Order: sequence, then C-alpha cells, then structure tokens
Amino acid sequence: MNAEQYKKIIDELIELIDEGIYIVDKDGVGTHYNKAMANMEKVNVSDVLGKKFHEAFPDFSLGDSTMFKALSKNVPTLKKQQTYKNLYGKEITTVNSTIPIIVDGETVAALEVAKDITSIRQMSDTLMELQEGAMDQDGPQQKTRGIKRYNFNDIHGQNPQFTAVVERARKAADNDASVFIYGETGTGKELFAQSIHYGGVRAEKPFLAQNCAAIPETLLEGILFGTAKGSFTGAVDRAGLFEQANGGTLLLDEISAMPYDLQSKLLRVLQEGYVRRVGDAKDRPVNVRIISTVNEPPEDLIEQGKLRKDLYYRLNVINISIPALRERPDDIPVLTEAFLEKHNQRFGKQLWMVTDGAIKKLKNYDYPGNVRELENIIEQAVSMADKEHALSEKNLNMPGAARKAKNPQVAYDRGQPLDEYMAAVEARIIREAVMAADGNISRAAESLKIKRQTLQHKLKKYHI
Repeated sequence: MNAEQYKKIIDELIELIDEGIYIVDKDGVGTHYNKAMANMEKVNVSDVLGKKFHEAFPDFSLGDSTMFKALSKNVPTLKKQQTYKNLYGKEITTVNSTIPIIVDGETVAALEVAKDITSIRQMSDTLMELQEGAMDQDGPQQKTRGIKRYNFNDIHGQNPQFTAVVERARKAADNDASVFIYGETGTGKELFAQSIHYGGVRAEKPFLAQNCAAIPETLLEGILFGTAKGSFTGAVDRAGLFEQANGGTLLLDEISAMPYDLQSKLLRVLQEGYVRRVGDAKDRPVNVRIISTVNEPPEDLIEQGKLRKDLYYRLNVINISIPALRERPDDIPVLTEAFLEKHNQRFGKQLWMVTDGAIKKLKNYDYPGNVRELENIIEQAVSMADKEHALSEKNLNMPGAARKAKNPQVAYDRGQPLDEYMAAVEARIIREAVMAADGNISRAAESLKIKRQTLQHKLKKYHI
C-alpha cells in the first residue's frame, strides 16, 4: 500500500468520526480537516487546508496555541478548554486534545481532536451571570425570584419508615454538618435538601444547586471554584458557586458524576475551608454547608470507582436514605390527595375525591420514577379530566399499569430504631396480604395465621 492509498484511508476515516479532526505537517500546514471540525469552527474546509494554522486562526497567540506547543516543543495537551475567534470573528469554545506525531525522534505532524462546547459554555456563563446578578440585587440574604422554595410542609407521607427519615432530616436542619442523601430517581432528594436548608440556621443565606452530571468536566471546575482571567483562553475573573454560596448551602446533585480528579480538589476545599479559582494563586476562605446526593447505593459507586471513598466519608456526616415509593405504598393515597389539590388549582378542575378503584390501580404499580412519576400521572389525569368530581380508573393513563414490583424490600436506614424498621416490615406484609385477599379481612387474617380482631387492630395502627 502506497502513501496515496494510506492518505485516502485517513481521509475517509476522519470523516466518519463525530469529533473534529485537524492535522498539520511539521511546518504547521493543514493536511487534514474534517467536516465535523469545519462545522464546529464555523469555517470552510478550504479556509484551513493548505494554510498554516496561525494563518487559518489568526486570533490565537502562539503562546496559547496547542498546535504550536505540539510542533515546537513536542508537548501534548489533553482536554484543554479554549475560547477563540475563527477567521470570521465568531467566538468558539472547544475542548481540545493535541499531540505531536513523532517518527524516529523527529516531529513530523501534530494531530488535534476537538469537541464543541460553545453552546454549553454560553449557557453556563449565562446562568452564572444571572446568579451573580441575583446575588448582587438581593444582597446577602438572597431572595431568589421565581424559584420554588420547599420546606418540610411540602413533604407528604405517613409511612413509619418514611416519617422516621423525615424526622432525621429535621434533626439535620438543626445543625451545620454535611449531609449525604441517597434515593432513587424521583424520590425527592432536592425537596429534602431544600427543606434542610430552609429549616435551619442558614435559611436566610444562599441555597445554590449544581447537577454534576449536567456540565462537562472542563467547565465544572470553573463553575464550582471560579476562574481567573487568563487561566485559559477566553477566561474572565468570576466567582464560582462556592464563593456565591458563602454562608449558605451548596447542593451537589449526582456527585458521583463529578470527575474523579475533581473530587479530590473538592475534598481539599472541604478540609481546608478555602477555594482557589482556576488559574489563580489566591486562596479565598469560604463557609459553605454541603448537601450531596446520589441515586445509586454509595457503596456500589465506591466499588465501581465513581465515588472517592475519602470524599464519601467527608460528606457522609449525616446520612439520609429516602425509601422508594414501592417501599411505602400506604403513602400513595396521601400523595395522591396532595397532588390532586395542587393540580386542581393549576388547571381549574374540581376533582374532589379519588375512587377506590383508582387507588387500587395506583397501588398496583411499582413506580420506577417514584414520587415524581406518581405526580406526573395525577397531573396528566387532572389536566385531561372533564367536569367530573371524582378521579377514577378511567382517568389514569399508566404505562404497564399491571407491572408490580416483585418482592419489594424495606431498606434499613442506618441509625433508624429497630422497632420502627420492624413496624415498616410488618406493615408491608399486612398490606400485601390484604391486597392478595382483595380486601377481605377474614381471608387476609387466615393467610397471616392471626385473629381477625388482631388484623383489624394492626390495620388501624398502620393506617392501611
């Protein structure tokens, strides 16, 4: 295979790749530039091929150019964020990896792979600017306009296991320790986090939240810790969330999605009580309460290498484990009534009650989306209702409504009194027996090998 055939293979290969590819020869002249890169940088392929890289991108100084470092110094650059202007003056933000190609000790080319994060960068900058504006306007007590504040009155449930978790959260609000919340998707982790903040001594201070899975690694560090002008091309002096939340609470949602190396930097901030903006040499003291959340068991995340063990121990001062909705089906009527009232007001409907058939249908479902999914079901039912006053089975549109969790387990929450845990287990067993007997108390009592009067007493005790 000759050189021309090799070049043809490379040309075809780089066009199949979603990321932008840019290759220059030892003189810095572009030899390969795929359409993905051209679309990303908003230029024509002909603007780059056959031209030296500093002519194709005149906005770059050689000191900032990863291509220059690769060609002249044999220095590779991995996952570097860059903001620059293309040939036509349009600002672009990318994450680049650039490596020198060395043959027999001589640098013969440089290869760059880039990913476009322009829209994400613009979005994050806008959010940070809006947050800074709100902080400046509202002062140290920060009344965030238009954002719903939740407190413990917004948490609904009577299940013994669940009420024990709520009581634990109330106690957490009375102190200043870090809180680690585990719960499946839709169980209400942010609802608990806000309730802890607004129910505690920091209630009049900022409450800020960041989903660690929503922002690329290269941007997340700057968002959390801030940036200093010149730390990377296009960087400006800007306070991060730690500084903005100073005196208040910072919620780090899905913290296991934070890059492993960044988790170590977070640990240092928590241990030492100061932040250093990206590219800055100045340490800035911060006093922030951290509430972090995960939607998988933390022990599994540690074993999978997604969560640093030392960081987990630092964050897990107060542990709160929110039970899944399938573990507390006795709360479904309570939650349904609350959501019915909420969405009646929203849609101007007059559904005053829920039929037994609707409750039975709602209970006979495992809710992979938990409380959030239940609310979506009720919201849809209310919005589509006509002039009836009772929410019935026909109003409920539930995917796979016959799907029921197999052998649902009641998880034991560390620190939970044993008698409360045993009560939750007993309540689940009784509930399943009554449902299996289609509500016939005598048959349910017979299956449980207890007296009918005893079962009636327990049904009253557990509000079943």
